[in-house]
Amino acid sequence: MTQPSFHNLEKTIGIHFKNKDLLAQALTHRSAVRQSKVGGHNERFEFLGDAVLELIATEHLFSMGQKSEGEMTNLRSALVNRENLASVAKDIKLGEYLFISRGEERSGGREKDSTLANAVEALIGALYLDQGFDATQTFCHEFILTRLNQLMALGKDRDEKSLFQEKAQEVEGVTPHYDVIEEEGPDHDKTFTCAVFIGETKVATGCGNSKQKAEQAAAKAALKKKGWK
Repeated sequence: MTQPSFHNLEKTIGIHFKNKDLLAQALTHRSAVRQSKVGGHNERFEFLGDAVLELIATEHLFSMGQKSEGEMTNLRSALVNRENLASVAKDIKLGEYLFISRGEERSGGREKDSTLANAVEALIGALYLDQGFDATQTFCHEFILTRLNQLMALGKDRDEKSLFQEKAQEVEGVTPHYDVIEEEGPDHDKTFTCAVFIGETKVATGCGNSKQKAEQAAAKAALKKKGWK
């Protein structure tokens, strides 16, 4: 199994990495770590890229004017969520450059939204390490932040938890609540499963690498189950 050439990817994003090993590891899925020549997978890069992207998005939204904290939080969530980042990955054909195992490939790993979104975050982390904040900010503006108006037009700035709460209060007169029902993995790499309840009734569950993301995933599943979105 050989690592794909990144020439076309670098051409697409207009950036040439000084250290190709950083880019290679950022695009190495954990399923392929044993075959990787770079000695690791991309989850640490994903962790860094997530934080860098949040800072860049926050700074951008803050500079837009007098938006409330709640408005900025929802807009930032729309920009950095899995759906939007996976769409970015598809636009730049990032899935073609992922180093994944044959089993992951057979299961459609190159097209999974979670894998693609994580790869975008990892790419941002690698870019930050390779070329610093300014170059990373330029990339994020060109490929992610420019989607803001489109996301707002589609109502994507309304996060699922807020929408589900509004609908639950409107339709059933009850405020939903969330409980963590499972935690897996070591402290530095936990996966949380949260359930959302209306009264005593469990409506849906969701998973994520933080409680907040798991709650959002549960709310999204609950909206679909209830037919409220």
